[in-house]
Amino acid sequence: MKTLSADVVVVGGGSTGAGVVRDVAMRGYSAILVDRADLGQGTTGRYHGLLHSGGRYVVSDPHSATECAEENAIIARIQAHAVERTGGYFVATHVDDPAWGDEWAKGATDTKVPFEEVSVTEVLKAEPRVNPKISRAFKVEDGSVDGWQMVWSAANSAKLYGAQILTYHRVTKIERDGDRVAQVICTDEKTGEEVRINTNFVLNCAAAWGGQIAHMAGCPDVQVVPGAGIMIAMNHRLTNSVVNRLTYPADGDILVPVHTVCIIGTTDQKADDPDRLEIAWDEVQQMMDCGELLVPGFRKARAIHAWAGARPLVKDSRVGSGDTRHMSRGMSIIDHSERDGLKGLLTIAGGKLTTYRLMAENVVNAMCEQLGESRPCRTADEQVPGSEDKKNYVITHRLEEREHDRFDDQILCECELMSKGMFTRALVDQPKGNFDDLRRQLRLGMGPCQGGFCSMRATGVALQSEHIDVERATGLMRLFLKNRWIGIWPILYGDQVRQTALDNWIFQGTLDVEHLPGPTHEEVV
Repeated sequence: MKTLSADVVVVGGGSTGAGVVRDVAMRGYSAILVDRADLGQGTTGRYHGLLHSGGRYVVSDPHSATECAEENAIIARIQAHAVERTGGYFVATHVDDPAWGDEWAKGATDTKVPFEEVSVTEVLKAEPRVNPKISRAFKVEDGSVDGWQMVWSAANSAKLYGAQILTYHRVTKIERDGDRVAQVICTDEKTGEEVRINTNFVLNCAAAWGGQIAHMAGCPDVQVVPGAGIMIAMNHRLTNSVVNRLTYPADGDILVPVHTVCIIGTTDQKADDPDRLEIAWDEVQQMMDCGELLVPGFRKARAIHAWAGARPLVKDSRVGSGDTRHMSRGMSIIDHSERDGLKGLLTIAGGKLTTYRLMAENVVNAMCEQLGESRPCRTADEQVPGSEDKKNYVITHRLEEREHDRFDDQILCECELMSKGMFTRALVDQPKGNFDDLRRQLRLGMGPCQGGFCSMRATGVALQSEHIDVERATGLMRLFLKNRWIGIWPILYGDQVRQTALDNWIFQGTLDVEHLPGPTHEEVV
């Protein structure tokens, strides 16, 4: 058993948790973040990559619209390396009422969301694949954001201020001392060791799992409703700007360019369990139909991966318990000293990835108020490591990097231009990490081949590491392929079937991967 101590324990390693541990550490508190898996493996890593301008919510959720507009500018500045300033459009397709644009424009004006009405000709000149039947368009400041880069850079910033980041540490209990939080008990998922953390305060940032964490502290009935939605990545960028339908928020009304692909999303259905999210065939077809409305010929592009995420929505009395589409996207902070008589525990849920920094500021402010202390927030002013040059990334950023090292550093993943050096350095930093942990930082296997070629190269390189023998290397590759398959099988049609057949011939026919020496136990999924 290991025992640690910290002023504050942050539970949850998504965007909110990473933002909170950074804020806490920057205010001078000792802090430890714990997550049952890797950083950004939950809700944060399962979304469409949109840095909201606020335009989506100007009518449906005005307060969230204003927050998104303000935080969009802050995030693009303090985490420039994680943001591509793509810009965006709201367009009325031939099945949308162009007159609704008047209500949208009024909402944008009232919520202070920057916008400009532009001609259809201007849109089609900038984005020639967009539906030529559009009748009206507004230009907004949407962007594309790499959620994992955002989370890791916030966590690294926190570490510079002394915070500890404990991934693969599952919380099993929160101990109380009378009416106060006293200790967080975790299990190290890699070693099985019990870890006890003595603390005065717990900030529950576990998103859709927040109710489970609160229950461990004896605070039942925290109703965080998982709003499940699926997204699909296409094999190249059909547009270079975010394209939204000019309509009340609905399913499949956003197309976002992210790195080398573009993503269509999303559906919105209440889920019973955030760990069991179905990728339904009819929802896949719905997304493809919605893509056709925005970009004719959308179905002719190759769908390469589908996934589902669970929005952590706070139960909203204004709508039905299962109507997650119309639940507010605003943040909610639960003070358990008032609600349950337990001091030293706050739960935060709701919000958007775009507003994660503001969510952190608000919940840490609430903590300081409960402690009777005044420590100002500085997270909006200080850039995170990697963004000091204030340069936002562009689609060609890795091509530029490879121009400098192409003669000295082998390329392992052509789709994402990931080099051997990048991979080996990540292995050193995370010797116990699996290939999916490294994928979230390097984009290994996230391009058109979905790991068909780069995964075996990565396995060969991993074998050169002193920490990885042939059995573990095989286990890492099998787990990586298994996890890639989860997002491939729901969209198996057309050219994707051919790619999958090729991958199968490589791994089963050539490598006979199922009969390679394997580990005595399964790697952590």
